[in-house]
Amino acid sequence: MNTERLKEVLTQARHETGKVIIGQHEVVERALIAIFTGNHALIEGVPGVAKTLLVRTLAHVLGCDFARIQFTPDLMPADITGTNVFNLQRNEFSLIKGPLFTTFLLADEINRAPAKTQSALLQAMQERSVTIDRDTHALSPNFTVFATQNPIEYEGTYPLPEAQKDRFMLKITMLAPDRAEELTLAQRTMTREAPERLLASGAVQAVIQPRDLVELREQLGLITMREELIAYLVDIVRATRQHESVLVGGGPRATQSLIMASRAFAAMSGRDFVTPDDIKLMAVPVLEHRLILRPEFEIEGLSVTEVIQQILQQIAVPR
Repeated sequence: MNTERLKEVLTQARHETGKVIIGQHEVVERALIAIFTGNHALIEGVPGVAKTLLVRTLAHVLGCDFARIQFTPDLMPADITGTNVFNLQRNEFSLIKGPLFTTFLLADEINRAPAKTQSALLQAMQERSVTIDRDTHALSPNFTVFATQNPIEYEGTYPLPEAQKDRFMLKITMLAPDRAEELTLAQRTMTREAPERLLASGAVQAVIQPRDLVELREQLGLITMREELIAYLVDIVRATRQHESVLVGGGPRATQSLIMASRAFAAMSGRDFVTPDDIKLMAVPVLEHRLILRPEFEIEGLSVTEVIQQILQQIAVPR
């Protein structure tokens, strides 16, 4: 088994997704990285930049089911997982499955629900199973959570627990399109080429079946990563715990995520080996949401991204 099939599918998936999502090439790549490594992603962007459409399109392209949950302050855990309801005709309890029983789950504005409700996702994200009334139910092996956050509206929101943020492999920032992309979007509006209409019309093809995802993920293990690069990567993550401006640094899960993301990025670039640049490019999306700065440095205007860039400059790159 080689990685040629993986490269081919990734190329096709990007092409089909690009029919609907105008621009946002880096965003699509990072979303595919999360999917093909079997992880979850946190998407941050202002309203209207196609966060929901992105996940719906990826689900269609990869032949997977899609469900969306709008998180609100009054949302309860049972609204997500489902519950057992007594059936009078059968004289027994039957499970009414919640929207969690899907393949690609969009947790829209996840920070609008309290921690009790947010925590309903933790078992599903880690173990791909859910416990309801002491019975454990398996989810799809391809179960993937894309959680969205609005970066400019914090009134009535609840910060994500650190344990939950750590379960997201990477953070994807969706910015507004540039002028050329927005012009293309404007020209397509109210035509058959409008993004939503393209997706509904069948113009976007599925490139694989859900069962193929598991096999393709195994091929990522065939991407070569030299021992010196693994050591370089570990030193980057460990440096986040020792930096003077960082209160909480990346843990061992961050190390694993960075390894998987670097391998997936190499595959998307058409290579079967990882380079130092792959690690550098994936360091910010993998580590950004995991680090907490000390208050005195935040007051001075230092950002997490700047800290990660400083660390990357300080650590010697292996040859």
